[in-house]
Amino acid sequence: MDTVIGAGLRPKHYQHILAHGTRLDFFEIISENYMDTLGRPRAVLRRLRENYPICMHGVSMSLGSADGVRKDYLKSLKNLADETEPFLVSDHLCFTGAHGANSHDLLPLPFNSAMLKVVCKNIDRVQSYLKRTIAVENVSSYFTWHDNEMTEWDFLCEVSRRTGCRILLDINNVYVNATNHRFDADDFLTAVPASIVAEIHMAGFTDMGDYLFDTHSKPVHPVVWKLFAKYAAKYARIPAMIERDADIPAFPVVEREALRMAKFRERTMLKQKQVASK
Repeated sequence: MDTVIGAGLRPKHYQHILAHGTRLDFFEIISENYMDTLGRPRAVLRRLRENYPICMHGVSMSLGSADGVRKDYLKSLKNLADETEPFLVSDHLCFTGAHGANSHDLLPLPFNSAMLKVVCKNIDRVQSYLKRTIAVENVSSYFTWHDNEMTEWDFLCEVSRRTGCRILLDINNVYVNATNHRFDADDFLTAVPASIVAEIHMAGFTDMGDYLFDTHSKPVHPVVWKLFAKYAAKYARIPAMIERDADIPAFPVVEREALRMAKFRERTMLKQKQVASK
């Protein structure tokens, strides 16, 4: 895909989008909200798919699970992907439970060689079953493991190198983790090559005083916009989108925030042309 701007598709916005369309280029759906229903969400998705590219983003694949990814989950996911024909299927680089119990949270992984083997085995299985390359997202976290052997960004890049999967780069999560765990966000964003990034997420966090909480309930924070602008040239041709999952405003508000990413990219490309012409 050429450089494009999108947003997460939320039920609150169905009516507006169907009635008025949008200046955005694509929508991202939460896979689990559409996998096991034949009701209105699936019907709306089919209508929108006629005019807009769609990507699918999951929240319960649990790629860090030693038990492996559930076969029934993969079957439902593949059925949805076969019908929707998304340009990307993604999930989080995390685990969501253990021994059959679901925590309903995106739990961070230990960044070590043992977990690397587990994750890569699961990703290989998923990609083989779906018959497509997937993308994995860096998650926000509020604790780290004592047995970490590498940085988050080195782990992420190594997962991609071993499996061929792509990276869904969440710049908000990079900043949240950099603040919570006291590392430099630039180290992360400098280390991840654009060639392995399939999509970029932007979202808002909540400052809890002692830590930042990735709530997706607020506009993108100015410091995260600065990071996006700083790396706009590096990731200029990668689909980028806004996520909003709580305190969701009217669609035109989300649309305007998403289109702000396009303006940052346009300014960056203009500056590059001006420098090249001198």
